[in-house]
Amino acid sequence: EVQLVESGGGLVQAGGSLRLSCAASGYTFDDYAIGWFRQAPGKEREGVAYISSSTSRTGYEDSVKGRFTVSSDNAKNTVYLQMNSLKPEDTAIYYCAAVRTVIPSAVVTAPYAYHYWGQGTQVTVSS
Repeated sequence: EVQLVESGGGLVQAGGSLRLSCAASGYTFDDYAIGWFRQAPGKEREGVAYISSSTSRTGYEDSVKGRFTVSSDNAKNTVYLQMNSLKPEDTAIYYCAAVRTVIPSAVVTAPYAYHYWGQGTQVTVSS
């Protein structure tokens, strides 16, 4: 059974940093691309950052480019989202998701393409 468990959320002041973790189990980690998404109250889920199964490629939405960094530790089956210079508008529930890809370098940005989702972790940025 595929499981994704996010952790690392919390309350932080604007300008601060948090590192989210997505621990994966139940599948061959190297075969799956990972995406980070977020959903704020009253808003649709939106993409944040993505990493290919080979971890050679990453992608970021414009709203977080230059502030967030996605990385992977294949030995720990864990993907991280380092979030710096946080803003109040970054407040949301953050989810990681996984999808099996046949192209190791593929970065998957569409949320509907993902097959597995974690339960989410709350990030709150105060002004």
